[in-house]
Amino acid sequence: MMSGFPGFPKINLHIHTIYSDGRNDIETMVHKAKELNFDYIAITDHFSNAWKADIIKTLDSYKKINLYLERIKAQNNALIKKKQNLRVLKGIEVDLGSSKKYVLKLVDPTKFDLILFEYLESPESIEFIENLIEQWINQGNNKKPLPIFGLAHFDPSKFIYGEIDVLRDFLQKYDIYFEFNSAYSQFYASKYKELFFDIIKDHRIAVGIGADSHNVSELQFVNDPFQMIVYYGLEQNLKLLTNKLREISFY
Repeated sequence: MMSGFPGFPKINLHIHTIYSDGRNDIETMVHKAKELNFDYIAITDHFSNAWKADIIKTLDSYKKINLYLERIKAQNNALIKKKQNLRVLKGIEVDLGSSKKYVLKLVDPTKFDLILFEYLESPESIEFIENLIEQWINQGNNKKPLPIFGLAHFDPSKFIYGEIDVLRDFLQKYDIYFEFNSAYSQFYASKYKELFFDIIKDHRIAVGIGADSHNVSELQFVNDPFQMIVYYGLEQNLKLLTNKLREISFY
């Protein structure tokens, strides 16, 4: 545990590496996270065949994704062998502008611990995620549970003035967490307390912490999100997520 996260593991569940638009490799990010006494981090490189794929590198092939996952697994095995506390989630950040066919072709949810959905902005994008998850459920063999699902840097203003009930029911049904992301602090501003954060508190919707880290110097920016979780009284909502982290097998 760390000073600043009393009673909770220290987490950063949104990190990019050279597999997309990050500046450092997986091994360097893990080494720095260990120095910073993190308990859990997630490597969540970009996945897209929308406009973003023309601007940055993404996880765009079976070969690249498999190598990415193997390198994360190797880091976990080394940490376990050395009896280190840190564990690294195999994550991916899926751009909702991608085609459903492309996502279903390349993203096998059973190979990931965490899937972040990027750019949830409308009821149509909710439907897109629902269709993905339902297809993953239907094609599953029930031998391995689906990964943790989260919303990457989600803007509550997209829903609070008309579709908040739809959003709330969706997050509850598929157990999707809201990310307190230090790179987008405007999305957890106090003006959203009654319109959004009181609602997710009352309905026990999980919350998490990410820094959208693109280099080692950005790994540490997690204290502000944690303090805002405390400010909104969402400690039990964070606990819903951290309990899931403890249940993951990292071998």
